[in-house]
Amino acid sequence: MRTARRYLAREINRSCAVVLLALLGLFTFFALIEDLEDVGEKFTLLNLFYLQGLQMPTRLYELLPIGLLIGAILALASLAQRNELVIFRVSGVSGMKLMRMLWVITIPWVIGAFVLSEIVTPAAEIKTSETTLQLLGRAGGGRLNSGYWFKEEAPENGTRVINIAQLKPNGGVAGITLYEFREGQELATYSEAVDGYFADGALIMNQVTETAVNAQAVSALADAKVPEMPVTQVNRIEQRSLPTSLTPERLIARILTPERMSISVLTDYISYLEANNLQTDREVVALWRKLAYPFTLLVMITIAAPIGFMQTRRGGVGGKVFVGILLGVGFFMINQLALNVGMLSKWAPWVTALVPNLAALGLALGALILMENQHNVRRFVVSRNPFSRPAR
Repeated sequence: MRTARRYLAREINRSCAVVLLALLGLFTFFALIEDLEDVGEKFTLLNLFYLQGLQMPTRLYELLPIGLLIGAILALASLAQRNELVIFRVSGVSGMKLMRMLWVITIPWVIGAFVLSEIVTPAAEIKTSETTLQLLGRAGGGRLNSGYWFKEEAPENGTRVINIAQLKPNGGVAGITLYEFREGQELATYSEAVDGYFADGALIMNQVTETAVNAQAVSALADAKVPEMPVTQVNRIEQRSLPTSLTPERLIARILTPERMSISVLTDYISYLEANNLQTDREVVALWRKLAYPFTLLVMITIAAPIGFMQTRRGGVGGKVFVGILLGVGFFMINQLALNVGMLSKWAPWVTALVPNLAALGLALGALILMENQHNVRRFVVSRNPFSRPAR
């Protein structure tokens, strides 16, 4: 049995590696063509190749489930075409035994996917954002036209809103706008800083122009009288240290899409959002989907099993492999669609992340069990159908 599992693992791993390399090369080629318009004096062709190389881990992370499915189907179909799966059956390997063998073979892929998801992809995404900012002057992620916005609680039941116009490649920030509100959402100060950086739990702002609003400004203006004290006072400060819960890691988390953060960073970012009464639905769903990502690989290999066993009974390998690939791609698209539908319908996060996987796993296992017991099922159907019994 160990020899059979090693042989099967070698065939599947080789086929999956070839498929993943082909898919990775194809999508990288398309991305190169799409980004050729950015090539110029400052952004050279070598820079473009470097940037695409940084994006390969993210691309591999996205293509891994499809590549594993297609590779496993092609490997099993090849074994079936050479009648090697018949030898497995004659040797006493049932459908469920084959399924367990495939699950064991997938374990290294699951471990690799976890390392890719938690270490390689987040680091590559951060480096890609920094490089894109340095070479093209822009960064992706959750940036509005007005920059990046953050909200947090301030002392004395106040609220603080921070706007950062630009992120610097060295981890600094530029174009800082700070709104500080008193209790009751009354504006207390409005500050602008040229640039800044994070240090020791504080945001150090340089060349600050601070406009302080008098606490009696609202009542003074409501009386329609000239106030005795100035309503506002403008101060220019060379440097100001602002204690804040915002950190460079949380700033980077704002740049990355939730699915491409590591679980630890995503959990910390969710706690930051919850502490400041901000919406966390998107991030919580992303956390559940990251936890379910290795399980998706097991689902893909499970879908491949009945397709492979199907080849042992009838011909038409190419057509059946094509149908299997369509089923797998369809499942992957439905899995992605469930994210948007779940967000709009306010489904529980675990439903959005796990139900498509569990449904596909159940259907694939059901198909495998039916194929294994098709003779018993056929006899049962015949025994229950009075028209199929021979006449006496």
